[in-house]
Amino acid sequence: MHSAIESMIASYQPASTIDRKNAAKEVIQEVVLCGLSRGGFFGRAAFYGGTALRIFYGLDRFSEDLDFSLFDPDADFDLSRYFEAVELEARSFGLNIAIAMREKRRASDIQSAFLKGNTREHLLYFYPEEGTLAGIPSDEKLKIKFEVDVNPPAKARFRRTFRLAPSPYEICLYDEPSLFAGKIHAVLCRSWKNRVKGRDLYDYLFYLGRGASVNMEHLEARLVQTGFLEERERLDIAKVRKLLGERFSHIDFRDARRDVEPFVADHRPLDLWSRDFFIAVTEGLKGA
Repeated sequence: MHSAIESMIASYQPASTIDRKNAAKEVIQEVVLCGLSRGGFFGRAAFYGGTALRIFYGLDRFSEDLDFSLFDPDADFDLSRYFEAVELEARSFGLNIAIAMREKRRASDIQSAFLKGNTREHLLYFYPEEGTLAGIPSDEKLKIKFEVDVNPPAKARFRRTFRLAPSPYEICLYDEPSLFAGKIHAVLCRSWKNRVKGRDLYDYLFYLGRGASVNMEHLEARLVQTGFLEERERLDIAKVRKLLGERFSHIDFRDARRDVEPFVADHRPLDLWSRDFFIAVTEGLKGA
C-alpha cells in the first residue's frame, strides 16, 4: 500500500464492514479532490456540500457524494475532461477505479458522474490483515457520485486552501456562510419524497453549533433561482427563521432520525429532535 494511503487509513478505527467501506470511500474522495486539483478543475469550480463540510470544517458524519459548483454559468462545461487526471492520480496511489458520466433522464443544470471500483479489491488493499470480505459479493461496486452545478446561483463567496494528504494540493471551496446558505436552501426546498433527509437537518445543527452565520445574499439568490422567492422579494434573517419554522412543522422527525443514524456514530443527540427543538435552536440563526 502507498505510504500516504496507509497513513490516511490508519486514522480510522472501523468497527464493522460498513465502517471500513465508508473509510475507504472517504480516502478515495480525497484522492479524487487531489486529482481534480492537478487537472485544473478548481480554476473553474468550487467544492461545497456535506463532504466539503466534513473534510474542511470537521463535520462528524459520513457524507457520500462530492458536490461542486462552477464560479460562473457555463452550459457547455464538460466534466468528463477531468476524468483522466483523476484516474491517473488514483492509479499513482494503487487504486483501480474508473469514472463515467451519468446519463441524464431529464434536463437539469447538474452534470453527474460516478466513480466505481470493486469493493472487495479495495477493502483488501486498505485492510489486508483484517478479513473484511465475508458477505461481500465478488462483483459489488464501491461507488462515489460527484456532481457539478453548471448554472450556479449568484453571490457565493469562496476561499482557497491547501491539503497535504494524500499529496499536497490546492483547492477552492465555498466559505462557511455560503455553505450554510446552501444547507438552509436544501432544508427549505429539497424534495424529500418518501423519506425525510435527516442528514440535511444534522448538518444544519452542526452549523448552528459552530456559531456559523448565513450568506444571506447567496441564500436569496438560491431561493429565487428555484422559484421559492419572487424576484423582487427581499430576504432577512427574521423571514428565514419563519420559513424554517414552517418547514419544521411539517417534518416527521422519526423518519429524519432513521435517515441519519447510519451516518453517525453517536445517536443520543438525535433523541432531542422535534419541531419544538428545531424552532428553539433556530432563534440563534444569524445572517452575514
